[in-house]
Amino acid sequence: MLVSGCMVGPDFERPEAPVLDSWSQGAGLPVDGRTGFTSRSAHSVPWWHVFNDTTLNSLIAEAYRQNVNLQAAGVRVYQARAQLGIARGELFPQVQQAKGGARSIRFSSKDPFIRDLERFGLINDHITQVSAGFDAAWEIDVWGKIRRDVQSANADLKANLASYDDVLVTLTGDIAATYITIRELQNLIAAARRNASLQKKSLDLTQLRLDNGAATKLDVDEATVVYNNTLASIPAYRAELSQAYNAMSVLLSEPPGRIEKRLGAKKRFPKVPAEVAIGVPADMLRRRPDIRYAEYVAAAQSAQIGVAKADLLPAFTISGAIGVRADDFSNLFNNGTTAGFINPGFSWNFLNYGRIRNNVRVQDAKFQEALLKYENTVLSAYSEVETAITGFLAAKQQAVYLRRSLRAARSSIEEVDAQYEDGTASYNRVVDAQKSLIAAEERLIAAEANVLTNLIAIYKGLGGGWAPENVDGLISDKTRAQMADRTHWGQLLDKPVGG
Repeated sequence: MLVSGCMVGPDFERPEAPVLDSWSQGAGLPVDGRTGFTSRSAHSVPWWHVFNDTTLNSLIAEAYRQNVNLQAAGVRVYQARAQLGIARGELFPQVQQAKGGARSIRFSSKDPFIRDLERFGLINDHITQVSAGFDAAWEIDVWGKIRRDVQSANADLKANLASYDDVLVTLTGDIAATYITIRELQNLIAAARRNASLQKKSLDLTQLRLDNGAATKLDVDEATVVYNNTLASIPAYRAELSQAYNAMSVLLSEPPGRIEKRLGAKKRFPKVPAEVAIGVPADMLRRRPDIRYAEYVAAAQSAQIGVAKADLLPAFTISGAIGVRADDFSNLFNNGTTAGFINPGFSWNFLNYGRIRNNVRVQDAKFQEALLKYENTVLSAYSEVETAITGFLAAKQQAVYLRRSLRAARSSIEEVDAQYEDGTASYNRVVDAQKSLIAAEERLIAAEANVLTNLIAIYKGLGGGWAPENVDGLISDKTRAQMADRTHWGQLLDKPVGG
């Protein structure tokens, strides 16, 4: 019953995006194999597997199965698919009603008028009527208003699918970044405890030398200050670690208190891969879900312009009914019992042209806003990746220098301790060496964490990790049901809906 015809309003075309030919970050270093990057196509793979950390893999798998925000995104896809079904249903007769009824009327025998009618055989004191029929009304989609609404609903469904993918990307990146933060704080606590142990030995030695007259009270006080300052850093680190544990619990959608035991006391950072495939900027435009989301939002709004413009033109309708009537059920389908009518018509809100035209302007302005948001999303995506690349390279370079610094700081501790015991160095040199060691360890731990967090930001900025094959076997049955078989895009988008 679909009537083909013209469709008013613009046909959507993918917006032109700002072009970036290649990745070249702000530090001036070439993004190539010498810096650990390659322009080889970055496929949608589970990027977190490159760290070879089974604990991280299990955390991401668990989050995919039970994260509440992810399930909510799945429900929104389900809602959008149902809305598409409603929109498609408008292409068919909007009123479709089957009716039936029976009526029995008995007149009063005391009514003189009824008695006179009965006397002349004009009426019986008892009348029965039965009827059955079908009513329908259809607004013919001459100008494409309904079809544009279907286009809008279909684009909205795709936008929600992209939004679900974006939640996946964000969730994966947040879990990985929080995991690195936890390992960083564990390393800082372990380093503080190691240094406190060394400083306690130094304090005991200084106290012994004071007792033997070989040191001053000032040396003991300085040793006490350094030792207690190091101890004081541990509770602060533990408080931050507790916050990181709680943040991870939220990402896993579980009550606080369970994650600490699961992660244990392992302090080593995941390994950084020797080579990072980042592809070319064009890959990012195809892969980032938030860019696709912005595109589909613009497509949905473009169709709404056509919906608004169709109100400027007359609407054509056909309504009608067909049925049967008789005095009892046995005669209901006999000849002569059929009745019906058909009623073509039109309506035209030409007196409301001012309001309708303003509504068209409103929809067009919203469309222009959506295009600008799309452009801004692309520019922001470029910026995120470039910033992460710069941070990654800078942190790697910084870590190289800090490893050298740490080796020298450890060597100086051994030398200055020996000189202090021999009496050839003052305790000030010991204090300076201990402070340098603490600073070098803390800065190296921070740099190593920055290398990983910036690498995670690169993967996240490139939109990695969202493809269906990466989450196969990880998403819960509940979420799959909410997603209406999310792992098969074509079936989800092309399966007939509505009627």
